[in-house]
Amino acid sequence: MMRTEQHLRKDGHLHEECGVFGVYSPETADLAGLVYYGLFSLQHRGQESAGMVINDDGVFSVYRDVGLVNDVFTPERLQSLGSGNIAVGHVRYATTGSDNKRNVQPLIINHHKGRMALAHNGNLTNSMELRRQLEEKGSIFHTTTDSEVIAYIIVQERLRCGSIEAAVSAAMNRLEGAYSLVISSPSKVIAARDPHGFRPLCMGRRKDGMVVFASESCALDAVGAEFERDILPGEIVTVSSQGIHSDRSHCGQAARSLCVFEYIYFARPDSVIDGCSVCQARKRAGAFLAQAHPVEADVVIGVPDSGLDAALGYAEASGIPYAMGFTKNKYIGRTFISPTQEMRENGVNIKLNPIRSVVEGKRVVMIDDSIVRGTTCRRTIDLLRQAGAKEIHMRVSAPPFISECYYGTDIDDSEKLIANHHTVEEIAGIIGVDSLGYLSVADVVRLAGDKPGGFCTACFGGGYPTAIPSAGEKDRFENKIHAGKN
Repeated sequence: MMRTEQHLRKDGHLHEECGVFGVYSPETADLAGLVYYGLFSLQHRGQESAGMVINDDGVFSVYRDVGLVNDVFTPERLQSLGSGNIAVGHVRYATTGSDNKRNVQPLIINHHKGRMALAHNGNLTNSMELRRQLEEKGSIFHTTTDSEVIAYIIVQERLRCGSIEAAVSAAMNRLEGAYSLVISSPSKVIAARDPHGFRPLCMGRRKDGMVVFASESCALDAVGAEFERDILPGEIVTVSSQGIHSDRSHCGQAARSLCVFEYIYFARPDSVIDGCSVCQARKRAGAFLAQAHPVEADVVIGVPDSGLDAALGYAEASGIPYAMGFTKNKYIGRTFISPTQEMRENGVNIKLNPIRSVVEGKRVVMIDDSIVRGTTCRRTIDLLRQAGAKEIHMRVSAPPFISECYYGTDIDDSEKLIANHHTVEEIAGIIGVDSLGYLSVADVVRLAGDKPGGFCTACFGGGYPTAIPSAGEKDRFENKIHAGKN
């Protein structure tokens, strides 16, 4: 993204990068409505743009635009996309490349062996190097995303390989970093997950024979598909008229490194990721916090939405009563605009408001998912004070952020992270709480319980699973274009 457009810096919250969705139907069907519901259920993963491609026997109908799913796809627009037997959809939050229309996915690539539509969730760490190689061979880029790099690498391999799935496999030998992909060729759907498994991807099946891929299982539920399994890290699954084929030749090539923030914040609580319920993982985080940071208090509350389940876990483990301490305005979207700086600073009052009868005169334990710069939680805490909270003890269901993320979460400037400049006690004073406790790194990797582990904790100082780019800015392609115009 361009620095002037980085939303982490605007609202103090973390954001996910994308959600992907794909369908293969054995018969021609009205897939646009199905994709719409799938993308709608993944809206939390990206609210800047949405797009879908309907493939009718190799004829691609596409519509993409900036905005929420409900705004981009009107009933008339959905009807105009027609029927088909393959579909790919995408919702986006920009972490590489700005949020303008040229970067909206799915991407469509034409080549002499056919067409390809690609939807990508994640971030490459070697995208600059690959893009330079492609440009030196004559490739012309139309976006500022690393997703287009992936698309060109796959097409380049497709010209040498006998099938699209073989091309994806060959491309995976060259790609580094995080990528969960859903791809349509003229006759196949391919789903692939990087060998580390940084980002989730799962598969389900409907009773009518449709095979569905999605970033999260909640999207399968939304379209009446039964969850079948997660795509394994390094796996390539191909669906065609010949059936379903799995290529696991890349599996086991790298240590499993699912982004642990999928459980803490990104995913919907009704999703199951790599065999673990997101809701249960968050409750487990709350229980760990209660054990590590006990306190005498009257009520436990959570900051909506991801703090609610952790608050339940804290309450159950501590024996302190749980209550809904905030009401959230569900009608305030990311496009909410305040006309003045003062109104922007007070915007949290519009989006979130404490319930006075729950907190007035009480010693309150407040659970939130993270502290990035401290500005947002400070305003939330001020609201609790104004509502009469006697004491506020903040517990955070993640460890402190101290390092950049190169895999798709918009943490890209360690100098802006409050934990790099202040102790826990100092942060407590800055944000105005009586005590502060974070989840430990040792506990965060236990969130999945007895399910297969292996998490990326790089943003908490846990070390990077891959080599990192020397020029790590998320807006590096954008900067390159602007530099070329000067």
